[in-house]
Amino acid sequence: MTALMEARGVARYYDARRGLFVPHATIKAVDGISFALETGRTLAVVGESGSGKSSLGRVLALLEPPTAGDVLIDGTPTGALAAASRRKLRRAVQMVFQNPYGSLNPRQTVGRILEEPLAINTKLGAAERAESARAMMAKVGLRAEHYARYPHMFSGGQRQRVAIARALMLRPRVVIADEPVSALDVSIRGQILNLLMDLQGEFGLAYVFVSHDLAVVRHVADDVLVMYLGRPAEQGPVGLIFESARHPYTQALLASRPRLGVGARARRQAITGELPSPYNPPSGCAFHARCPHASDLCAAERPALRPVDGRLVACHHAERIAERGPMA
Repeated sequence: MTALMEARGVARYYDARRGLFVPHATIKAVDGISFALETGRTLAVVGESGSGKSSLGRVLALLEPPTAGDVLIDGTPTGALAAASRRKLRRAVQMVFQNPYGSLNPRQTVGRILEEPLAINTKLGAAERAESARAMMAKVGLRAEHYARYPHMFSGGQRQRVAIARALMLRPRVVIADEPVSALDVSIRGQILNLLMDLQGEFGLAYVFVSHDLAVVRHVADDVLVMYLGRPAEQGPVGLIFESARHPYTQALLASRPRLGVGARARRQAITGELPSPYNPPSGCAFHARCPHASDLCAAERPALRPVDGRLVACHHAERIAERGPMA
């Protein structure tokens, strides 16, 4: 069975200048990501700020070309496509951005915002575009009178509903959701997450769900990709990752989740140290300076992503860590 979306060794590098008298450097924001995503499934991409999650999302949404590797849609490689073919294929992949306050044009009404993708990409007439926009508004829980209102007249949750509706106007098959609830009040997050899951079932969507909130990830994801400094650390089914993480970084992320009770606080172990500079990443395993299991091998040789206990792990000592059990 051909995967709906497939990433093969995707990398995204940026040239950056650190200062007036410092030569430019290459930042490897994404470096060697591979996965296959099928219809109706959700892949969560997690990691600290600066791990490359959002950069990966933009590449998967075909908004930026990969520096190396390729993204395939229905088995079709997108990297070598002509501009016109790439634009046409981009309709199959849409993105919901993190900030509903900044992702909507404040000078356009909701109706105009929702109709714009149809006006640009289809030959539908004005009446048909309006009908489609109103139908999509109903599906995301917006009322008919919202059609003529402007974004500033809505709450954060309502604006994100507009953003979701806009992403679905072209009936995509894959939606890249980049921290879609992190800017919302806690009381609203559950409503938006339930809406996304309902729409996934109705339209048969596949999601790439970028998030740092592990509680949300456990609720929505089928599979998890843990990124650290642009590279995959651990990758596999959500149940395996949460119940028996094999990479020390994944274990530390899970251990840092907020918990109630004195005993829970005593067992909590936050990640120590700072994320290394992307301008000068460490040799070997990028996590070795912060890892309680690090050895000389970790500092000298970058671990390959390999199968361990039903998932993929980039750690030299994954089996030994499994024998000792997870970090406290």
